[in-house]
Amino acid sequence: MLKEIETSRLRVSSTTDAEHKSQFGQFLTPEATARFMAGMFLPAGQVECRLLDAGAGIGSLSNAFIERCLSKSLSVNKIFIMAYEIDSALYSELKNTLSHYTKNSGFQYEIKNEDFIESAINRIQFESEQGFTHAILNPPYKKISSASRYRLMLKDVGIETVNLYSAFVSLAVLLMERGGQIVAIIPRSFCNGPYYKPFRELLLSRCAIKKIHLFESRGTAFKDDGVLQENVIIHLEVGGTQGCVEVTTSTDDRFHNIESREYPFNRIIMPDDREKFIHIPSLEQNGGISGIAERSLAEIGVGVSTGPVVDFRLKEHLRAMPEAETAPLLYPAHFSGPHIEWPKVGIKKPNALVRNSETEKWFYPNGHYCVVRRFSSKEERRRIVACVVNPSDFGGYEVLGFENHLNVFHENRHGMSENMAKGLSLYLNTKMVDEHFRQFSGHTQVNVADLKIMKYPTREKLIMLGKVADSVGESQDKIDAAVLRVCNK
Repeated sequence: MLKEIETSRLRVSSTTDAEHKSQFGQFLTPEATARFMAGMFLPAGQVECRLLDAGAGIGSLSNAFIERCLSKSLSVNKIFIMAYEIDSALYSELKNTLSHYTKNSGFQYEIKNEDFIESAINRIQFESEQGFTHAILNPPYKKISSASRYRLMLKDVGIETVNLYSAFVSLAVLLMERGGQIVAIIPRSFCNGPYYKPFRELLLSRCAIKKIHLFESRGTAFKDDGVLQENVIIHLEVGGTQGCVEVTTSTDDRFHNIESREYPFNRIIMPDDREKFIHIPSLEQNGGISGIAERSLAEIGVGVSTGPVVDFRLKEHLRAMPEAETAPLLYPAHFSGPHIEWPKVGIKKPNALVRNSETEKWFYPNGHYCVVRRFSSKEERRRIVACVVNPSDFGGYEVLGFENHLNVFHENRHGMSENMAKGLSLYLNTKMVDEHFRQFSGHTQVNVADLKIMKYPTREKLIMLGKVADSVGESQDKIDAAVLRVCNK
């Protein structure tokens, strides 16, 4: 049956226009992914299964779950499926999928062609029906604005979130009975960032994370629809006892080369992390930064801030090239690898900012700083790309302007010693740091919160790194070797 549904999925996906897909934020689940997700459920001894499939599409996930039950690997005698799908264009396909199994005496289903969020909230607030024992979800991916009706409705049941996918999973958690299992394929963006902190807190307070599956290649889970979002599959047990977490990886959605390893929970979420960032360790890692970095930024006397200059708010003070009464204004475009080119002719960004009473508060004193671009390009092998700002490159200027697309490491809004800046930059440019960052970040943006939560070598080790930085060069192998050599002394 799954083969037939896959044929239908490819047909529906190819004939549905992009605007319609965007409207509902839903992308249909490929056959192999559906099978893999259904296979993540653990036998729990229930005689009767009540499955929630919210955002059911054409029924691929429900079908995969039913097929697994029929194979007797879940030991379920009765199955009831409640499938939600708001897109009326998919109703007949979904009904055809589920009705195929009505000849089985232990199978029943109900399709709700209605808004899952509204229906779920009503069920939570006003109904006292039995909770679901299982949920299998490929929820829609679409932002929820702060003033939307959804945000207000969700707050009524204690959910604070910014995207439909996290709203769907949160509601599923509230609809489950104790011991119920949830398997969901969702964007990795929930693992970090302040906007998803309430979502992470809800999951961690009510569920145990049992398994996480990571696709090593971005955009493979829904490649037929041209989706580039990095996704993970997560398996939760509502009310479960948190133990080790099984992390599996595959190169793509064919799942031919799955690798698996168990990690203690304190490797997934650091015990002292107030943000509750979820780290997904790479199976290829060799100890990561844990052996060489044990200090917070505060412990080494360094701060990090987003560049304070927001150019569109200071338009009248921007200058294409330096003039009298101006100071350097640095953008990512001024950084090429570890080097700075300023002023830079021919770029679309200004090179200078007028220094006056209105702009003075946005400048930093000229000095040594370590700078990380908030966005790396697709061509760069690392997500964190660090550079050193050397005051000698701006001789004669008392202050510097840092634009908002830069993250600036500083000491109380002033520069640091030359060796400290160079050592910090060398450390941040290692492969170990890049691998560590990828454990909890599924996108190329590097935020201040990400840099604050990371660990660093001691101040003394960073200064020692700074002393050898000039002799290391730009070879990745030499950078990594130098940092390991110095930090392991």
